[in-house]
Amino acid sequence: MSAHLIHRQDGYNLLTGQGLEIGAFHQPATIPAHCTIEYCDAHSKEDVIQYFPELDINALVDVNYICDLDKEGLSLFEAERFDFVILNHVIEHVANPIKVVEELFRVTKREGYVVISAPDKHFIFDRNRALTSFAHLKEEYDNQVTVVTDEHYLDFLRGVHPEVFNLSAEEIQVRVNNVRNRREHAHVWDSQTFSDFMLKTLELLQLNATCVFVTVGESNHMEYFSVWKKV
Repeated sequence: MSAHLIHRQDGYNLLTGQGLEIGAFHQPATIPAHCTIEYCDAHSKEDVIQYFPELDINALVDVNYICDLDKEGLSLFEAERFDFVILNHVIEHVANPIKVVEELFRVTKREGYVVISAPDKHFIFDRNRALTSFAHLKEEYDNQVTVVTDEHYLDFLRGVHPEVFNLSAEEIQVRVNNVRNRREHAHVWDSQTFSDFMLKTLELLQLNATCVFVTVGESNHMEYFSVWKKV
């Protein structure tokens, strides 16, 4: 495990059985040796190489299932299929984060674990962007949103690459399309607001789960990382 991810290990050590990791890319979770795992992603390995040339090709996982969380959720899998499901730094990219959490718990067995993390904006390139409110996310859930709008990606560009807006309208749209292909961050949290998001989402969905491990940006200088037990 990379040194900057070592804070996750005590959470991973709780896992047992058969699991699924979504969006592992080149940094799959370091799970205990007695566990087995399969990989799911919206992109094939070939697509990842095309859209993310900066990644180490040799480190990319072999994807077992192609699945677009925005359009189909985890409908490939029956309820309570896995002993654990891992979603690291994916939820900020999706169109409907509450729906994704609902799907994670649906495919996890009772007494199983959901591992979920999101970058803390104070420690990444999103630092200049506004936090996403829960009301915004609930509206997307209520409206059954399945597509990230251009406005989300324009907000990303305004916060991360403001120089783009010196270009022509046509060139700006090219940049938006590129950001869409890379599925850049649609939503923004810090550790406190992501914790609030999880608690409010579980209450909204009437899901019974307990947080059994958590580490936050103030200590790891990176993310909100958590493990939830479905009870």
